[in-house]
Amino acid sequence: MAEDITLIIMAAGIGSRYGGLKQVDPVGPNGEIVIDYSIFDALQAGFNQVVFIIRPELEEVFHAKIGQKVARQVGIEYVYQSLTDLPPGYLPTEGRQKPWGTGHAVWSCRKAVHTPFAAINADDFYGRSTFTAVADYLRGLSSLQHGQESVIECCLAGFHLGNTLSEYGAVARGVCQVSGDGYLAGIRERTHIQREGERARWHEGDEEPAYLPLETTVSMNLWGFTPLIFQALQEQFALFLDKNAGNLSKIEFYLPEAVNALIQQQRARAKVLPTNEKWFGVTYPDDRPAVQAAIRQLISQGVYPEDLWE
Repeated sequence: MAEDITLIIMAAGIGSRYGGLKQVDPVGPNGEIVIDYSIFDALQAGFNQVVFIIRPELEEVFHAKIGQKVARQVGIEYVYQSLTDLPPGYLPTEGRQKPWGTGHAVWSCRKAVHTPFAAINADDFYGRSTFTAVADYLRGLSSLQHGQESVIECCLAGFHLGNTLSEYGAVARGVCQVSGDGYLAGIRERTHIQREGERARWHEGDEEPAYLPLETTVSMNLWGFTPLIFQALQEQFALFLDKNAGNLSKIEFYLPEAVNALIQQQRARAKVLPTNEKWFGVTYPDDRPAVQAAIRQLISQGVYPEDLWE
């Protein structure tokens, strides 16, 4: 019998640059959205449960757009990312309106997920082979999902930077340092990355612009974990709240930063699973026609059926 593995889809964020709820904008010929293709690929790879992390006000539109269709294929569950869901002893931050970030989103699933799992963004396309690689790795970790292992095992899909850039503006990517044995040695979020000829240029704040090779390994926030990560995330979130106690109105608790801290503390290690898949997503409004064209091409190649869920 195949091991149960779960797909967590982080969809509570607001697409501020896109100017709307980009997670539910259709890109397929029959109204399919990017999430539909991620779920389809995940099911082909062997995932057999899906958890959507959403804000309460999004449940109706999510149910209408994908819940009704996907529920016929796989068991689904909704988890609310709530501003008041905090570690014991912490009080809600007055005036805060935006979600606490991706690290908090995954931690929010601690009562709903009891199997090895992958966590992805709702609005990014990752490709079939990426899900297959992560699923295979997670099945190998199934024996480690209980107990108190000294090192928490996890994995990360590693994309080539050149395969993840938008033609219409800058993007943010997690730039990875990979050890000789293929594990994540460090990850740092870089903002304002744009293609410039045969390399990519990035700058942030007052720092001098710098350049990255297009072959640089980057994260698109496709992680694989066992449930052992939840307690570690709670501890990291509490440290985050303490460290930023005077500035909690907008700052976010990011999943890559939390995992990176655990790696530096030698409490976790993340195997980097290289992928040659080409990312696409709707970061800017002009990205949408390109995504639609890419989907049509994949349908013509037989990767996806014309009507995904029929």
